[in-house]
Amino acid sequence: MRRSRTLSTRARARTNGTSRRLSAAALIGVAALVVPVAPAAAAQGAPPPGPAEVVPGQHTATPALVQGIREEAPATGSAAEAARAHLAGKPDRYGIASPARDLDPVGTISSGTGQETVRFQQKHQGVPVLGGQYLVRMEKKDGRRVVTGTSGQYFTGLRTGTTPEISDELAVERAVDAVLTDLHAQEFTPRRGSEEIEPQLTGTPRGLVVLPSGGGVLARHITVRGKDPASAEPVAREVYVDARAGYPVLQYSGIQTFGAPAAAAGKNPPAHLAAAPASGVAGSGVRLDGKSVELQVDRDEARNSYVLRDRSRIQGDNVLATWDARGKWASDLVGTWPEDILEVASATPSFGAEATESGAVDAHWAAGRVHDYYKDNFGRDSLDGHGMTVNSLVGVTDYGQPYVNAFWDGQKMVYGSGDAEYRPLSAGLDVVGHEMTHGVIEHSAGLVYAGQSGAMNEAIADYFGNAIENTAYGTPTDHPDSGLLGERLCRTKAPRACALRDMGDGRTTAKSFLGVGFGTDNGGVHLNSTIFSGALWNIRQDLGAAVADRVVYKALTEYLTPIDGFTQGRAAVLAAAKDLKVPATGLKAVQRAFNAHGIAPGWELALGVDSDRLLDRVNTSRSRVGAGGGWWTASTSNEAGSEAYSVWAGRADGKGQLKLMSPNDGRYHVNPATDGKTVVWQAYGANGVDILARPLAGGPVRTLWHTSRSVGASTAVDGDTVTFPYYNYGGRPGIAYLSLKDPANVVQLGGGTYHRTYFPSVSHGKVVYQDMQRVRGTPVTYQYTTRVVDIAAGTDTVVQEAAANASLGPTAVNGTHVYWLTDELDGDGTTALRRAGFDGTGAVDLSPEGGPDALNAYDLTASEDAVTVGARTYDPEYHNESLAKLWQFSATASPSDDGARKGRVSCNRGDQLSAAAAAGGQVVWVDATTGISQVVTRTRPTGRCA
Repeated sequence: MRRSRTLSTRARARTNGTSRRLSAAALIGVAALVVPVAPAAAAQGAPPPGPAEVVPGQHTATPALVQGIREEAPATGSAAEAARAHLAGKPDRYGIASPARDLDPVGTISSGTGQETVRFQQKHQGVPVLGGQYLVRMEKKDGRRVVTGTSGQYFTGLRTGTTPEISDELAVERAVDAVLTDLHAQEFTPRRGSEEIEPQLTGTPRGLVVLPSGGGVLARHITVRGKDPASAEPVAREVYVDARAGYPVLQYSGIQTFGAPAAAAGKNPPAHLAAAPASGVAGSGVRLDGKSVELQVDRDEARNSYVLRDRSRIQGDNVLATWDARGKWASDLVGTWPEDILEVASATPSFGAEATESGAVDAHWAAGRVHDYYKDNFGRDSLDGHGMTVNSLVGVTDYGQPYVNAFWDGQKMVYGSGDAEYRPLSAGLDVVGHEMTHGVIEHSAGLVYAGQSGAMNEAIADYFGNAIENTAYGTPTDHPDSGLLGERLCRTKAPRACALRDMGDGRTTAKSFLGVGFGTDNGGVHLNSTIFSGALWNIRQDLGAAVADRVVYKALTEYLTPIDGFTQGRAAVLAAAKDLKVPATGLKAVQRAFNAHGIAPGWELALGVDSDRLLDRVNTSRSRVGAGGGWWTASTSNEAGSEAYSVWAGRADGKGQLKLMSPNDGRYHVNPATDGKTVVWQAYGANGVDILARPLAGGPVRTLWHTSRSVGASTAVDGDTVTFPYYNYGGRPGIAYLSLKDPANVVQLGGGTYHRTYFPSVSHGKVVYQDMQRVRGTPVTYQYTTRVVDIAAGTDTVVQEAAANASLGPTAVNGTHVYWLTDELDGDGTTALRRAGFDGTGAVDLSPEGGPDALNAYDLTASEDAVTVGARTYDPEYHNESLAKLWQFSATASPSDDGARKGRVSCNRGDQLSAAAAAGGQVVWVDATTGISQVVTRTRPTGRCA
């Protein structure tokens, strides 16, 4: 039986070839999710050094941290009113013009010792600001309130208006199209015989949001859910669409899993099915490790059974409940709660073998232990701090196959069925602790699950999951296995061989940080998590479990804000330790732990590359790079990332000045391509998308084509011919090509219910594409072909028909051959790079599918001399070598020739995306190694990498 496709198939291993906003994109928290922003002179408003510690905020007049003060605040009224009054009374320090108008209280933490922490959400002209949260800490005693400190991110440079120019309906359409573009890039064409040919995605408007880049970007927040139309994989994406031009400027997955990557999401848990007595019943069961445990259960009179419903821990009507989701697929839980599932039941209070084998006993027992840990140690009342119901679903599968993962979806925990080696995921107390801690994080710091903030989200979930398990089993902090996660899940393997992560792996930013796009592990949320969790784990070893747990919890609930990065995380933990009066030796240990893992201000500057930089800080989302004829072209924004994107071009040798090709008209100019004479690109605006062109030598910008819908990413130009993919009504993909001399005479192929086309490329007057057409007959089938259009001859020739169950990917063409990617072995995590003549003769695989050297290619570009693919090498775990890398082959040599396979283009660590072939073996691409996306190049491949 195979492992879950979440961990082992092509869908897990493929990455998107587009240039995405990167996880470590900048040196401050906001840039970890949005874009780097320029330093602001407003920070000069910080007070001079004094008895208090005041850390100026970057790019804002509001300090990131104020500590060590004792300043009177109003004793009457609510804590929020007192905190607002304090901020309003210190305008020179905080730079917050109107706290009463611009700060909404979202929660107050109060302790029995009189300590109060108020968390505010920033609003700009009434619209929430992504990541804008500020906290005020106070003591209330003897009728007095004293402010002891403040911290957070409040953005004082926002100037954007808040009136949208596009509707929710258009934003939904653009968001769905953006997700479809990414999915098509990742998944190739649907497989022959697939029943899922119609897009299974819907978008739900979430309201307006201001992205805090520069002066701010007003965006409509759309949640896109459903199934991937090619693979039926579950989808849940958070998409932010510019509310003026309608361009999706930010996109990431909204699913929080134990293992990488995301699997599924669900919402809307139901009310309980029947009324029950207010008092619980003492029950029992046997865990998967064979140990008998006591369980709090309930009598359900409507079912004449006892159910796993614990009423003893949470006051009122809320409960801890465990539900039988056996037979449900992960995708069934995207956006809905299955109406036909019931709480796990038994005829007696003693739950038997069936409840054991499904993982229900472990889930119910563990949920109680996690709840008690937070209640006993921190006084926290359930995950939200206010007594919310805790629902656990067990037995979920991966389309009927074993599912080795677990996730939190904002409302419930979902545990996979496990497989022949891994027990149901609820068998790991650390797994249950991890998923429930995601709930605690969501209801406290709200760390956004992408990039550095997402990696900290994972790290803190790992830390507390591990802490809860080690506490329960009495594992000392100096035990060699004390940092393992998931080590108790295996049926036969030893703990270290079984563990899915190890907080003691010694990873550091300088040696281990992987700069990746949001299409890879949501920007590295699992990839980079043990860098931060390793520091926390070292702190637990040095300070002791009890002290360290209190420090990390206080940092989470009273310091961290949604888009903080590693540097802000370090500052939060140190500040929390000081608040808890950790002695000087302990504070040095905290600093030493972060230093040992390379987490210190400016750590991003220590990451190096082996390529030549052409364009720095490419802070655009979903835009490819183009190259040809000795030139390259790319899209970028202003340094702050607050302006709509512009297209620039430069010489591939790096000499000369860059040329601005696009007008500065408020539209988003993206996905440029060039043949060295002309640059063509796409312009997104409120009224639709235009295909534009302009000669490199200068001249007016021409509009070649317009659509009110969206277009795909792979724009291409060669001589007189321009080609591009597009979406018809309903998201049905097609391709189009036209002449620069006569753009009105456009040819469109596909775009219908039963005729789809994908992945166009053009060279020497020939357009190559992938075609899917319905074939009449009983039963109905679909024919998949790779085709070439000879524009001068007026022919459309089948190069090759795909093998049964094959899936077809991107194409490339030069003066002698057609090249394309194909996946004929579903689920093996590899693809083939195929070459053939224009008439289909001489077909050969330059990189065969299967075998030890097989690649999982997702992107393709070709010159006359070389073919370059963006690819992954399959590995069940993410590491540097399994990320998106560029591999190059001879365009003409026989695969048996010694020089046919050129090897790696670059040894840079991190994602290498959006390759574009220049002349010879030179390739231009977007490199994510440093966490700041850059357009880079190499004139020849590096060959082998150590």
